[in-house]
Amino acid sequence: MTDVLRIGTRKSVLARTQSGLVAELVRAKLGYAVELVDVTTEGDVNQAPLATMGGTGVFVSALRDALLRGDVDIAVHSLKDLPTYPQEGITLAAVPQREDPRDVVVARDGLTLGELPAGSVVGTGSPRRVAQLMALGLGLEIVGVRGNVDTRIGKVTSGELDAVILAQAGLARLGRADEATEVLDPLQMLPAPGQGALAVECRSADAELAKALADALEDPATRAAVEAERAVLATLEAGCSAPLGALAEVVDGGDGDEIWIRAVALSYDGALTVRMSTTGSPDDPVGVGRRLAEQMLDDGASSLIERSSIDLARRQQG
Repeated sequence: MTDVLRIGTRKSVLARTQSGLVAELVRAKLGYAVELVDVTTEGDVNQAPLATMGGTGVFVSALRDALLRGDVDIAVHSLKDLPTYPQEGITLAAVPQREDPRDVVVARDGLTLGELPAGSVVGTGSPRRVAQLMALGLGLEIVGVRGNVDTRIGKVTSGELDAVILAQAGLARLGRADEATEVLDPLQMLPAPGQGALAVECRSADAELAKALADALEDPATRAAVEAERAVLATLEAGCSAPLGALAEVVDGGDGDEIWIRAVALSYDGALTVRMSTTGSPDDPVGVGRRLAEQMLDDGASSLIERSSIDLARRQQG
């Protein structure tokens, strides 16, 4: 490792802001000099719908390659972008404290989702959000949209769209949380597994650095919650094209801390859903998430995920 800790980041304003937050913590708590190193990922170059781009990892692979080549010393990701399977030679060294994981509405005229008239045009590039919006039965026209936060909100201010759905965490980290016209209750829209959390990776061979990052940055409650959520995702074998939401929290269970996790799998049109929740020990978050997913599979979640993938492919072809 060089005298300066090189932090790999995507080039977008949000990614650099998130990586900058990690850089500040590393500088303050570990005393390292730090440098942000921009890395271009497939997801940055290719503006096709994410669900058509070969699955998970489109925002991650190039950063991991740079890490393994030694071009950077650590990589910072939005944790929801990480594949659920491990990468040889790379360690998830730290999961810092999570930002608000919920979704928000940014709508014209300060409107909430329920106040938008039927036929209003709402933008989102996420099948998860599409399905949950459809399930609400509000008569909205939902269109695909990609791009950075400025681009998406700009489509509302220009009148091209009536509203967009975004992650609250991204707006908060950019100092733009007041632009949201509504924060969506998870009862209406469960977030993506890992949404609002960051992942700090380093090479597995750099064991001393991994320990230092864990000691300085790790938030155990966040780690437990996202591990439970990602276990649901992995067990259901649901990639980025699947309408799946999950949210776990470490809460006071009376006899000590416990994980409360809820998840939903939907058909793409939102007509069919499997929604469940469970609790368990935060000492075994993967087991809690896997158990919930297995219950969902018993209730038909796998057929919903398969159906949604077929429906999505048909829509993209037609």
